[in-house]
Amino acid sequence: MAVPLYVFLGFLEAGKTSFIQETLEDPDFNTGEKTLLVLCEDGETEYVPEKFAGGNVAVLPVEGQQALTRELFEEYTKKHRVDRVLVEYNGMWPVQALYDALPKGWEIFQMMTVADSSTFPAYLANMRQLAVEKVQEPDVVIFNRVTDATDKATLHRAVRMVNRRAQILFETVNGEVEPDTIVDELPFDMDADVVEIGDEDYGLFYIDIFDNVKKYLGKTIRFKAYVCQTKRVPEGCFVAGRFGMTCCAEDISFIGLICEAENAGQLKHRTWVTVTARVTVKKHAIYQGPGPWLQAESVTPAQPPEDELVYFV
Repeated sequence: MAVPLYVFLGFLEAGKTSFIQETLEDPDFNTGEKTLLVLCEDGETEYVPEKFAGGNVAVLPVEGQQALTRELFEEYTKKHRVDRVLVEYNGMWPVQALYDALPKGWEIFQMMTVADSSTFPAYLANMRQLAVEKVQEPDVVIFNRVTDATDKATLHRAVRMVNRRAQILFETVNGEVEPDTIVDELPFDMDADVVEIGDEDYGLFYIDIFDNVKKYLGKTIRFKAYVCQTKRVPEGCFVAGRFGMTCCAEDISFIGLICEAENAGQLKHRTWVTVTARVTVKKHAIYQGPGPWLQAESVTPAQPPEDELVYFV
């Protein structure tokens, strides 16, 4: 039987300890299961175990990233039966280090990020890779210490550019929790005869067309793209896209759409073109199911955009 793992991400002093303390005090959550609490950082706030509901919580400190090993967890579980595991993860450690250390049979049941709304934008600006990791995979992202002056839209976009499924919550300084009600506004006119996608808007367009492809069906769109000639698509097609960077240079990947065009075979690989095409949907292995399929009206040579990379935050 798999051991469920609850992972709490966030930077130091973001409020992870207080959140986990409240979670373990909740009798609906803590009903006596043998719980292992793994501590990967030591903040100013300390746990108060005597307040944990149900008891039966053991604490395992991890002294430094080098100590975060599969052997550590396997040795512990050999000596002690564990029903579930909670991890307060160090905000300065890459999340991959945790994945690498998970023993066989431990499965992430829920991942949550607790972030200080007043400091997260600074982390995003100065430590982009670590900040993006905190919002890229969690099921829930809670921005706390929210005031009337908090720019919720910026925080919302930081999450949505890399994680479309996460639930976003805002916790005010008074302790009230508010749902994220921000509606993503598109920077292009969906009612135009030809929907013009600006060079700087390709990333948002790419995410939106995969999330909401039905609203694009039958629309004619125009955007600048890099030609990718690949045998993975049918004859008469190419992939029109851009290189996108989520957080760092090591994270650059090509993000594109299959485009069917009369002159597809004449297009030179790794050149820039302007694509004007009608949006349909077809199933293909590249999409691992149905996805947007462009039927080109024209594909013409173009100059590269001012910034050839697409940024998601």
